[in-house]
This record gives sequence, C-alpha cells and structure tokens, in this order.
Amino acid sequence: MRGIDDLDLKNLTLEVDDAGIATVSLNRPAKRNALDSVTVEELVDVFSTLPRAGVRAAILRAEGPHFCAGLDLVEHYEADRSPADFMHLCHRWHEAFNKMEYGGVPVIAALKGAVVGGGLELASAAHVRVMDAETYFGLPEGQRGLFTGGGATIRVAGLIGKARMIDMMLTGRLYRGQEAVEVGLAQYLVEDSEATARELAERAAANLPLTNFAICSGISHFQNMSALDAAYAEAVLAGIVNTQPAARERLDAFAKGTGPRIKPE
Repeated sequence: MRGIDDLDLKNLTLEVDDAGIATVSLNRPAKRNALDSVTVEELVDVFSTLPRAGVRAAILRAEGPHFCAGLDLVEHYEADRSPADFMHLCHRWHEAFNKMEYGGVPVIAALKGAVVGGGLELASAAHVRVMDAETYFGLPEGQRGLFTGGGATIRVAGLIGKARMIDMMLTGRLYRGQEAVEVGLAQYLVEDSEATARELAERAAANLPLTNFAICSGISHFQNMSALDAAYAEAVLAGIVNTQPAARERLDAFAKGTGPRIKPE
C-alpha cells in the first residue's frame, strides 16, 4: 500500500499536520493552476492515499491568485487528442473527483480568483466550498467550442440546477459574491477563505472518522439511488455508525449532561 511519503508530486504539494489535517495545494500558479494530465493523475494518487493514511480532513487550496482555470487548454491544443484519447482523459478526471467525493475524508475547498470550467468541476467535488470576495465561477466551454467532461453535468447541475448551468454554458455568465452562495456554488463567503477552510477542517477532524465517512460518502451514494433503495442503505449505514464503540464515550457524556451543548453562540 502506498503511503503519503511514497507520493511523487510535481504539480501538487501535500502537507499533513499533527491533527491529521492534510493541505493539498494546486501548484501551477503561472498557469492559473490549470489542470493538465499530470495534475489529474496526482489528484488521483493523493485522494486515493489520504483515506488509508489516517487523514481526518483535507483542505484543497491553490498557490497564486487563482484557484483553478480548468482544463489546460494549451496542453489540449498541442496534444491534438483523438476522441478516444480525450474520453479516457475524462475518465481520469472522473476518477480523481470521485476519490474526493466518495473517499470518506471531508474535503474543504478554499476558493479564490478564477474557479472556472474544470476548476469548478474540481471545486464541486469538495464537500464544503469557501469563497472570498474575489472568487468568481464560470463555465466558459460554450464560448470555446468545448463541452464539460469532468462531471459538471452531474455535480454543478446538482448544486445549482440544470437551467442555471445551461445558462452559464450558453452565455458565459459568471457568478460571484453573495449571489454565488445563494445559488449553491459555495456555502461560505468570507474575507479569508483559507483561514475559514482551516477552521472548518478542524471542526470536521474532531468528528469520529467512521461518522465522517458516512457523511461524506454515504450521502453522495444515496443521491444516486431510488428513494426506496436510499432509505434501506441509510438504515444499514446508520446501524453500523450509530453502534460504533468509539461513539460510546460521546453518548455517555450526552447522557450525563457533560457533553457539548448544541445551541447558537
């Protein structure tokens, strides 16, 4: 089994602190962190490894002023791929983003600047998205003679609805600020997205790992099922999670009134 120390990363950096929180950074600022084929493979490797390495939460961030400008169009143009070649590349994008969404480790995306095209597909695979005032979202594929291939028709449409996504692709409409939060592209609009992402990752990391796995993996799986099948699967997962031995201490504190109170600050 490959560990974190075995990863050979060129376009990403990875750090894990003593609390088990991983910081994954896109590291191609000169390219506005566009996703080339190497970066996609590194995303597959990193998010395949984190769950097995005992990581409790992950922050996804980027070097430079922009989160991610999407597909590396220069690489795509120069590669002059066949339809089959590009199809297989899309499958690798799907593999990377599925590892994020279904891996069971909470992924908090700290967004800034451009979150467009494949960058929005990447962000939409995170469980929580935090944006700052300079963040803007777009799907410019329509204006470039392209079509989304990294899961936008599934994840972005799931966040904002089919009609808004079609509008973005047809017209080049950008979302930013409070409007982006209101339509569902991000959950938080803050002054410092990375600082808030750190706070949220620390909160998530304090949960039991099995509970986080259920939240971050189970809910996504249930959305792909019929209501009847989802209800059955939810009951099975709840049976496993809600009887885990590690929860007994927390349940004991609740029963004795010594646990944390859930109330507005």
